[in-house]
Amino acid sequence: MTGYTQTYPNHTVKIVGPGAGSGTDITARILAKSLNKLWEQSVIVENKPGAGGTLGISSVVNAPPDGYTLLAQSATYVINPAVYKNLPYDVTKSLIEIDMIATSPYVLVISGASKIQSLDDFIKEGKNKSSDFTFSSAGVGSSTHLAAEYLNQTTNMKALHIPYKSTPEAMQDVISGRVTYLMAPYEAALPQIQSGKLRALGISSKNRVEVLAQVPTIAEQLNNNFEMNFWVGLWAPMATPSPVLKKLKDDVAKTLNDPDTKAAFNAAGITIKSMGQTAFTKFVREEILKYQVIAKAAGIQPQ
Repeated sequence: MTGYTQTYPNHTVKIVGPGAGSGTDITARILAKSLNKLWEQSVIVENKPGAGGTLGISSVVNAPPDGYTLLAQSATYVINPAVYKNLPYDVTKSLIEIDMIATSPYVLVISGASKIQSLDDFIKEGKNKSSDFTFSSAGVGSSTHLAAEYLNQTTNMKALHIPYKSTPEAMQDVISGRVTYLMAPYEAALPQIQSGKLRALGISSKNRVEVLAQVPTIAEQLNNNFEMNFWVGLWAPMATPSPVLKKLKDDVAKTLNDPDTKAAFNAAGITIKSMGQTAFTKFVREEILKYQVIAKAAGIQPQ
């Protein structure tokens, strides 16, 4: 390595995320703390919510390609091409994948004060044309938006979408009863479920989660293969020097194998899902196509 790459990182590394308290934010902060420990260098998380994550993504695309500004994002990154006509960046050319960090299920949640007690009752109510069903999300084209659309498509339900700037904001109006439901990232919703402010009706993963073992999966309740997981990955500007990218890939993998990091993710209900740069790049391309199908079926018109 030459120049600054020889001592990278030698000053603060910034990880840009979509919004405080979101599943991505929780994941990014655990990773940042672990990298801080490994590098003995400050690693901070800066949240830039809004516009379907495009504000935060654009800030990383336009940052110096030196490894000191990284992006932590969810499926929102691969959904945006299906939602926005003229993105100020190219999802396959502007940033380069480092690795997937983690995955966790979504939880279908309603207000803890709701009269609805089961997924079956929820679907029946949702199919009632006189029912005023609404769902919230972290914004048009966010992963929480498309997860709910996929649930609606699978169950043949109709509901009005109410977008917010972040998952915590979307969750708050479900708690209050102003909005009917949210497909929330598990780690973001867990404290509110445990406090009784939210009621969990189903888990989106293939298997139940240990901490909420009493909550059945959506698949087992619908008797089908419904599965959609929330995931978080890490990107850098495309022109980042190869030696820096290699160190990032190696050190991220190293932190994800650290016992303390594993314990922190486990406590948050997040499953570490490192797959390496090549596999993650392939995964991202496949996800772009997958969400285009879901968005089209939902009638989402690119804006």
